[in-house]
Amino acid sequence: MDHSHERKGVFITFEGSEGCGKTRQVAELDKYLQQQGYPVLVIREPGGTTIGDQIRGILLDFKNAEMCFRTETLLFQASRAQLVDQVILPYLHEGGVILGDRYADSTLAYQGYGRQLDLEQVKSLVAFATGGLKPDLTMLLDVDVEVGLQRRAGGGGWNRLDNQALAFYKRVRQGYLNLAQADPERWAIIDAGQPLEQVQAAIQQVVMHKLGEKGIAPTPNRSSSG
Repeated sequence: MDHSHERKGVFITFEGSEGCGKTRQVAELDKYLQQQGYPVLVIREPGGTTIGDQIRGILLDFKNAEMCFRTETLLFQASRAQLVDQVILPYLHEGGVILGDRYADSTLAYQGYGRQLDLEQVKSLVAFATGGLKPDLTMLLDVDVEVGLQRRAGGGGWNRLDNQALAFYKRVRQGYLNLAQADPERWAIIDAGQPLEQVQAAIQQVVMHKLGEKGIAPTPNRSSSG
C-alpha cells in the first residue's frame, strides 16, 4: 500500500549516527520555515504519540539491558506504525510540512547494518509498519564516528542505546551511506562536521528547493508574529 497519492504535504526526515546534531538542526529549520510562513510539524522517533512515548520509555530504559535485537526492532516498528497512522498521514493530507527527527531508515541503519540482522527481513517489517510511506526527502547528517560520539558524550543524556561499541557505530554510518547511495533522488548528504550555521544553510538550500519542486507555498499571514 503506497500512501503517496494521498499526500498534499511534504515529508522530510533527518538521519545520522550519534552526535551528528540532527535534533538541533531540525529545531533551527522548524524556526526558519515557520518564519517563512510554512505550516510545520516536528516529529521524533521513537515516540510522538501516547502509545509511542510508552514504547520509547521501554526502549531507552537501562533496566531492559536483556532486550534482544529482534524485540528492539519490533518495538521501534510498533511505535512507528502508530505515528504514521495517527500523526503523519493526517498532517500530510492537510498539506503541511513534516520534519522527522529519525524515521524508517534508522531501523535499516541501526538494526539492519549495525545489529547485523537480516536486511531483507528488516525492510519487510519497516514496509509493514509504515504502510509503504516514504519521505519525500531525507537529509543524512554525516559526521566522523569518533567526533560524533565525543559530541554526544559531552551533551549528556546517555541511554541504553548509546552504550554500544565503536564498531557498531561505524557499521551504522556505513549503512546510512549505502542507503543514500542506493536512492540518490531521495537522499541529500550533508557534512555535519562543519560549523552549525553552515550545516543549517546547506539544509535550508536543499529543503527550499524540494518545497519549490513540490509546489508547496507558504501560507499568507502565517509567519510568526510573536
